[in-house]
Amino acid sequence: MQLIPNRFYFRMSYPCRFVKQMPLDDEGDSLLDLSESCRIDNFAAMDGQRNFAEVRLAWNDAGLGLEVNVKGKEQTPQGDSSRPRSSDGVTLWLDTRGDRTFHRGSRYCHQFHFLAAGGGRDKDEHLFLQSKVHRALHDATFADASAVQLRVEAIRGGYRLEAFLPAEAMNGFDPVEHPKLGFYYAVRDLELGEQTLGPGADLPFADDPSLWATLHLAK
Repeated sequence: MQLIPNRFYFRMSYPCRFVKQMPLDDEGDSLLDLSESCRIDNFAAMDGQRNFAEVRLAWNDAGLGLEVNVKGKEQTPQGDSSRPRSSDGVTLWLDTRGDRTFHRGSRYCHQFHFLAAGGGRDKDEHLFLQSKVHRALHDATFADASAVQLRVEAIRGGYRLEAFLPAEAMNGFDPVEHPKLGFYYAVRDLELGEQTLGPGADLPFADDPSLWATLHLAK
């Protein structure tokens, strides 16, 4: 049994594409409609794993766009707003300073949850939440949830989740002075399991920003 995942040996840096027209018109069918060039490859095959979700990221001066396509499901998404890390959806960790030299979070480190279900009276509505990074030395300012756009659409065998984080939701977001962000993601599905950007639950990626990858805001 391999004790250290292969992906742990690499410090990954990903380009994040600039998309000027984002978010799109509220009356359209899509919030982002990101192209293939925005896809983030987690190199799961290096550790003998297979993905069930495709993750895409893009940015512009107004904020950051996230698109996740989950396939292979037979059941509808399930969630609970009181347990975001145990609900169908994606958690995105961001460090707007991208230092990645400290094992504990700072006021620039954020933990955002985008749930495909868990909101509303019957817990069947999509939902955005933010929570503190465990063991952080200082907590990031909480975003105004009403300013974060989130859309979830049922597709054959799964769902498509699109979200737009406005710049003001990310403390310290400054693409000019700090174009490199620390980031990590975990897509969870009660039916399909968990898919992460790098090494999974065996390592404390949720608490330790030094384990996150780098996201380069490129134009």
